[in-house]
Amino acid sequence: MLSDKLKAVQDQVAAAIDRSGDSRNVQLIAITKTHSPETIIEAYNAGIRVIGENRIQEARIKFPHLVNYSDLTRRMIGHLQTNKINKCLEWFDTLDSIDSLKLAKKINRKLEEEDRILPALLEINTSGESTKSGFNVEDMEGLLACVDQSQLNVEGLMAIGPLTQEESAIRKSFRMLYALREKLNDELAADKQLHELSMGMSSDFEIAIEEGSTMIRLGTALFGKRKPYPPPNA
Repeated sequence: MLSDKLKAVQDQVAAAIDRSGDSRNVQLIAITKTHSPETIIEAYNAGIRVIGENRIQEARIKFPHLVNYSDLTRRMIGHLQTNKINKCLEWFDTLDSIDSLKLAKKINRKLEEEDRILPALLEINTSGESTKSGFNVEDMEGLLACVDQSQLNVEGLMAIGPLTQEESAIRKSFRMLYALREKLNDELAADKQLHELSMGMSSDFEIAIEEGSTMIRLGTALFGKRKPYPPPNA
């Protein structure tokens, strides 16, 4: 049952926090892409209050079923095309994957029109893999310019670990994100400090927590193998 899987994950999170040597909170984001609205409601009833989706079109189908769950935070975690900014702002509470200054500026202009502040994370490509989106870790100028956008409340950084089972490479990627946050904070005013590190998924979340993660994104660990949604021929 989902409640049993959630309890097991929570125990693993607590143990990893202990190993990290501090007592910070780690937020669990349930990645519900390809899962049905009914699965999301089951997760809500088990105690989950934050979900992540990576496709606007899928969210538009599923989220109308969740209107009675007003305290459910909906985070956009996938690559956002500029022509879908309006729909993203309509359906999501946060954007965790701003991967360029160009995108940040376009979102900011739309938010100015709506007189709205949007919580956000900046996506960093710490693995160097060409298949991944994200800022280069050396792009301090671009990252600082994103934080300076008037309508974006940039809370921290996000990264996807490298596609490998080699623990040293995974740790290196997460340590790079932690170090980049500290480097940025050295340049930022007190009211602009970055506090969040969204790193760690089902295969590597314990390592991520040991390296300072404050948010983990779990799908398979909670829901098992993905199923297409909507189902074919639905």
